[in-house]
Amino acid sequence: MRIIYSFVLALFLTPIFGVSQIYDPVDWSFSKQKISENTYELTFVADIEEGWAIYSNDIYNNDIDCDVEICPLPVSFEFYKDNDLESYNLIGDIKEVDENKSISQDPIFLMEVTKFTKKATFKQVIELKSENVNVSGYLTFMVCDDTKCLPPTDVEFEFNFGELTKSNSENNEVNIQNIEESNLNLYGFLPEQIKEQTSECDTENETVIENKDNSLVSIFLLGILGGFLALLTPCVFPMIPLTVSFFTKKNENDNGISNAILYGIFIFLVYIILSIPFHLLDSVNPDILNDISTNIYLNVLFFLVFLVFAFSFFGYFELTLPSSWTSKSASQESKTGFIGIFFMALTLAIVSFSCTGPILGTLLAGSLSVDSGAWELTAGMGGFGLALGLPFALFAMFPNVLNKLPKSGGWLNTIKVTLGFIELALALKFLSNADLVAHWGILKIELFLALWFIIFFLLGIYLIGKIRFPKEVKLEKISGLRLLSAILAFGFSVYLASGLIYDKDKQSYNALSLLSGLAPPLGYSYFSPKDCPNDLDCFKDLKTGIEYAKKQGKPILLDFTGYACVNCRKMEEHVWPLPEVDEVLRDNFVLISLYVDDKKELPEFEQLYVKRTSGLGTRKLENYGHKWAHFQASYFGVNSQPFYLIMDPNTYQILNDPVGYMPDANEYISFLECGLSEFKSINEE
Repeated sequence: MRIIYSFVLALFLTPIFGVSQIYDPVDWSFSKQKISENTYELTFVADIEEGWAIYSNDIYNNDIDCDVEICPLPVSFEFYKDNDLESYNLIGDIKEVDENKSISQDPIFLMEVTKFTKKATFKQVIELKSENVNVSGYLTFMVCDDTKCLPPTDVEFEFNFGELTKSNSENNEVNIQNIEESNLNLYGFLPEQIKEQTSECDTENETVIENKDNSLVSIFLLGILGGFLALLTPCVFPMIPLTVSFFTKKNENDNGISNAILYGIFIFLVYIILSIPFHLLDSVNPDILNDISTNIYLNVLFFLVFLVFAFSFFGYFELTLPSSWTSKSASQESKTGFIGIFFMALTLAIVSFSCTGPILGTLLAGSLSVDSGAWELTAGMGGFGLALGLPFALFAMFPNVLNKLPKSGGWLNTIKVTLGFIELALALKFLSNADLVAHWGILKIELFLALWFIIFFLLGIYLIGKIRFPKEVKLEKISGLRLLSAILAFGFSVYLASGLIYDKDKQSYNALSLLSGLAPPLGYSYFSPKDCPNDLDCFKDLKTGIEYAKKQGKPILLDFTGYACVNCRKMEEHVWPLPEVDEVLRDNFVLISLYVDDKKELPEFEQLYVKRTSGLGTRKLENYGHKWAHFQASYFGVNSQPFYLIMDPNTYQILNDPVGYMPDANEYISFLECGLSEFKSINEE
C-alpha cells in the first residue's frame, strides 16, 4: 500500500517541465557512539541543499487525515533482522533532533506540515546481545522544494560491531578497489584513462542537439496527424457539430465562443496530463524508457495489444473504458465555470476511447522507441490533443463552416478499417523488436516484408470492395478517393516486394528508406545473413576490438547502437552503404558495434552491481545491453543512440567530437576524416 501511495503521490506532484534533469539534493551520513558497555546510539544525518526539505513524522500529530488527503511521506526507518534475532534490540523509537525543524504551510500540499531544511538528524539507541553484530536496514524519505517533489527514495545503511568493525573497514577498501577492478574486467580500461580530444579539424557540431529537437518536432507533427485521423473516426466526427452547437446556442448569459475555445484547450491538456507518469519514470532512472522499449515481454505484449486494436477497428468488437468512468466524469459536467468544461473534455476523451485508444497506443509505443525519452511522448500527446481540440474551437468561432462538413456515413468506417490494417502491420514491428533482442531468429527480413506485403495488398483488395467486415454493407460504387487509396495501397505493396530483390554487388537486399527502423536489419536474413551492417567487418566485444585495432594500427569507431533503434538503422542502411562513406569506413577504421538493448545474458562473473549514472542507487548488469549502456553513460556521459566516437586504441584518446544521428553523408565523411587525420597526426609524432 505504501508503494502505491508513493507512486500516486509522485505522479501528482512531479511537474511536467524539468523532470528529465536528475536531482540529488540530499546526502546521508551515518555514525555510532558508545553509551555504555552494550549500548550504542546510531546517528543518521541528512545534509539538504538550499531550497529543499524533508518531512518529519510529526506531520501525523496534526489534525490531518492522510487517508483522505494527499500528504507528504515522512522519513521512516526499517531495520533488517539477521538470523540471530537476539543479536540486538532497538531501545525506544527513532528520535528526531529539533534543530532545523520547523512548522509551516507547505506550498505544494497546501497544509501545515513539519519539515527539516538544511540538515536533519535522527537517533536510534540499540542494545547489543552479542559481541559481533551487524545492524543494517534502509530509510525512506521524500524531498520537495516549493514547486516539485521527487519520488520517495530508499537509502541503505549498515553498522558493524566487534570483529565485524575491522572487517567492514577492510571491505570498504576492497569495494573501492572492486569498482576499478570491475571496470577493468568489463571494459579493459578506466574512465580516468580516457583523454579528451584536442583536434583542430572539427567545426562546431550540434548534431545530437539538433537531432533531439528535430525528433520532438517530428513526433509533435505525427501526433497532430494522429489527432486528425482520430477526428475522422465514427467515435469523434459526429460529436463535432453536436458539441459546437451546444456552445454556440444563443444564450445571452453565456459566452459560447469563449467556452468552446476553453473546451478545446482542455482537450489538449487532458492528453498532456497522460504523459506525466512517463516523466516520473524518466526522472527516477533515465534508462528506464529504453529498458521498456526493448523489453522482450513488453514488446510481445504490444504485439498482442496491437492485434486487439486491429480487430477492434475491423469491427469484430468494440473497446470501451469502464462505464463508471464515463458516468463519474459526466456527472461533474453540470458544475459551472472551468471545472464543468474540463469534465466535458475528459468525458469526450473517455467515450471516444474505442477509436482514439489504438491511435494513442501506437503513439505511446512509438515514442518509447525514439531515443527513450518522455519528452517525445509529451510532444506526441500534445500534437494529438491539439489536433483533436482545435476543430471544436475553430468551428465555434466560425459556426457557418459546420454546414460544409461532410455528413457522417460509411466513409468513416472505411477510415477506421484502414487504420486496422495499419495497426496489424505495426504489430509486427513490436514482435520484430522482441525477436531481434532475444535472438529468436523467427521474424527475419524476408518474412517481415512478405507479411507486410500481404497486409497492404489485402488493404487494396478491401478498398476496391472485394472484402467486407462486420457492420459493412456491399459497396455499390467506388468513389474516386477510395480508388486512389486502393492504388496507393497496391503501389506500396509493390514497393515492399522490391525490398526482396537481391543485389549481387552489395550481397544484400535493397534497403527501403520508408521502412528504416520498422523492418529488421537487412543482415538479419534467412538466406543472406550478415553479422555486421553493410557487410563490414565489426566487433561486438570491446576488448577484442581494441586489441585488433592495436595490431592493425587503426583508430576505433565506437558505434553505440541498438536492435530497436530507428535512427541507427537509417545510418547503417542509407549512409554507410554510400560508396564515398563505405570507402573511408571500411579501409581506415576498426568498427566496434555495441548494442545497448541486447538481452543476451552476461556470463555470471560479469553480472555485477554498479552505481547508476543518475546517482540514484545501484543496478545489476544482467545482460550485454546493460553492460554497454552502462559503459556509454559512465565513460562518456551519453545515453542516446546512435552515438559514434573515434578513439585511439593505444592511448584511449578521443580524437574528435563524437556525433549522433547524422544523415548528411558529407558531414559524416568529415567526421570520419577528421578523426582519421588526428590519429595519423598523433602516431607520426
